[in-house]
Amino acid sequence: MRIFQISLLILVSAVVFSCQPSQEELNKIKRAEVIAVHDEVMPKIGQLKKLEKETEKKIEMLQMSETVDSVQIQELKALAFDLNQAYDAMFVWMRQYKTEDEEKTPEEIKVYLEDQALKIAEVNEQIKAVLMKSEEVLKD
Repeated sequence: MRIFQISLLILVSAVVFSCQPSQEELNKIKRAEVIAVHDEVMPKIGQLKKLEKETEKKIEMLQMSETVDSVQIQELKALAFDLNQAYDAMFVWMRQYKTEDEEKTPEEIKVYLEDQALKIAEVNEQIKAVLMKSEEVLKD
């Protein structure tokens, strides 16, 4: 009877652990999540540059007007800076992101991907925030 219980316990443990995804599978899922965050905001990159140019033109027009509004000009300069920073942040992230795992262990890859997930989430938030800010500042 005792051998039957031990055998049953071993069988159940084997089934439970075999259903657990491996670290390699979890890493593939995490990599897909990282890329999905990138893919969400990458199409907005062109919009950042367009808004930056629009902001710079507005600054020039205000500087040439008879009644110079220095507060509004400073707000627009800050917006142009933020738009450029968000644009650059995406490309900085993309240059440092490695798609190959090289000779890393699955655990090292996990740590790397978790770090990359945080970094691209920050870029994502930065882009979304500056786009919202530009809607507010550039509204006519």
